[in-house]
Amino acid sequence: MDSNEQLERSAARNRASIRARRRREARYGWTFLAPFALFFIIAFLIPIFVSIKSSFFKLMPKGGGLYGGGESVETFVGLQNYSEVIFNGRFWQGIGRVLLFGAFQIPIMIFGALALALLLDSLLVKRIAGYRLGFFLPYAIPGIIAAMVWLYLYNPQMSPIVYGLHQLGIDIDFFSRNVILASMANMTTWTFTGYNMLIFLAALHSVPSELYEAARIDGATGWQVVSKIKIPLLRPAALLAVLLSIIGTIQLFNEPTVMYTQNTWMGADYTPMMMAYNTMMGQISPSGAGPASAISIVMAAIAAVLAAVYAFVQRKAD
Repeated sequence: MDSNEQLERSAARNRASIRARRRREARYGWTFLAPFALFFIIAFLIPIFVSIKSSFFKLMPKGGGLYGGGESVETFVGLQNYSEVIFNGRFWQGIGRVLLFGAFQIPIMIFGALALALLLDSLLVKRIAGYRLGFFLPYAIPGIIAAMVWLYLYNPQMSPIVYGLHQLGIDIDFFSRNVILASMANMTTWTFTGYNMLIFLAALHSVPSELYEAARIDGATGWQVVSKIKIPLLRPAALLAVLLSIIGTIQLFNEPTVMYTQNTWMGADYTPMMMAYNTMMGQISPSGAGPASAISIVMAAIAAVLAAVYAFVQRKAD
């Protein structure tokens, strides 16, 4: 056997060994991925497909006569549920409320989270672990519990906030029609500012410290390091935080639902998410899983469009 044949056989064995190793690594990878993939399919993909399928059906009375008669059965209605959502004025009023809510709540929350993250990343604060935990703690409280706490803090009969403002000569009704969106925005900002702060703080910690040292050697001041290095490098984190906030705003539910218990004038369809839930529970007509699914899918489409528009504008600006 000459040397060329030996080299060819050795190369073939090496290629076979490499292919076997890659197949083995792929099997290991899929094995580790399988639990997440299974959970993702069961908890995320299947409910989406079920909701889409359900949106084309509606409970209809079975039987003859003027009013149908008999029991109600799931009946295929095509795009009727979507038509009822799109031409429902109350739905678009709810969309308008959450868009107005997000227009002033999201910037306040994002700028507050950014300021806290920059403060904790500076040399002014020592032992940041305690501050980080304290700022994040409101997010760890279940949203419905936090909303109930703020409901009592807004109640004029027992609120220390209302009492303190009254002592200063300021009388405010946190449940009035002109203020209630701001009251809910305060609740949401209190809950999620710490969460978004951690997003910014993680992005700041990923920046190489050598970059800051080089800037200081070149004579940059602390403010110049913040404005010329830190904030520009936080744009990807800000994009993520704003996108999550837009999606969360469209799904606003806990705060208005708790507020509704005290202020029934809001109605069961004050926000789109409340409308979907109460439609499913039979408190709004037409009711049932089909109309509720149609509302949810239209909401998801609106959230996706808003997020895509913001991402496009942000990338153009960058």
